[in-house]
Amino acid sequence: MDVINLNAIEIKGLKKSYKDFDLELSLALPKGCIMGLVGENGAGKSTTIKCILGMVEKDAGTIKVLGQDAGGSGKALKEQIGVVMDEPPFPEGLTAKQIGRVMAGIFKSWDSAVYNAYLTLFSLPLDKCFKDFSRGMKMKLSIAAALSHHPALLILDEPSSGLDPLVRDEVMDIFSEFTRDENHSILISSHIVSDLEKICDYIAFIHKGRLMLCEEKDELLEKFCFVRCAAAELESISPEAVIGRKRNPYGVSAIVRREAVPSGMMQTPVSIEDLFVFMTKEA
Repeated sequence: MDVINLNAIEIKGLKKSYKDFDLELSLALPKGCIMGLVGENGAGKSTTIKCILGMVEKDAGTIKVLGQDAGGSGKALKEQIGVVMDEPPFPEGLTAKQIGRVMAGIFKSWDSAVYNAYLTLFSLPLDKCFKDFSRGMKMKLSIAAALSHHPALLILDEPSSGLDPLVRDEVMDIFSEFTRDENHSILISSHIVSDLEKICDYIAFIHKGRLMLCEEKDELLEKFCFVRCAAAELESISPEAVIGRKRNPYGVSAIVRREAVPSGMMQTPVSIEDLFVFMTKEA
């Protein structure tokens, strides 16, 4: 089997420095999977995505997308990538209908029928200027465009931003359906961690420009648990196994490695959001 084809995205030793921020990480997104990038504002999620897309020039490292060098693969690779950015890039004076025509001239595989179906699904007007769209409408149009040229990979930066909960849920279902094809993959960042927990196979935590962990979601949820106990009881658990803790008037709440919890100590499940919040407070 060709190892190159195992990963939709493969990042090794990526470095990007700004005046007051340094990004340094390595990660891999297996084909057919959805990876969620989780991190606070300014953690490096958007910088990572922009480096993958060649929107900013990396200082060091290698990035491969669909088995090709992301830095020099040109239009053929871009045909296979659907992109949704936090700020949709469409001209303000164009309508959804006109944007469809522009996109048809950019992508050889543009499918007008699919695009129009998404416009209908999202209740988007054909003849209203993009500048007059609400934030949510702009994001829905961007998602429709990203899905309408039959990409193999979706790269999504805060795609649910500005969407109400019902539409967010619908969009997450669409993304999940997209990866039923084993050749389709998604890299998605969001500050709405609950959205990522619903659909992602892998979770990557970024904090202050560093990758804290990148693992399968189900393994993370199985590996860690909550314990709530007296502070003295927590001391019976190895410090290396304690991911984060929060003191309260009744004792302490902590996220720990499940294997290190003493027999008889009560455990409760964690969420991905719990895990991220506790880890970043300790970091």
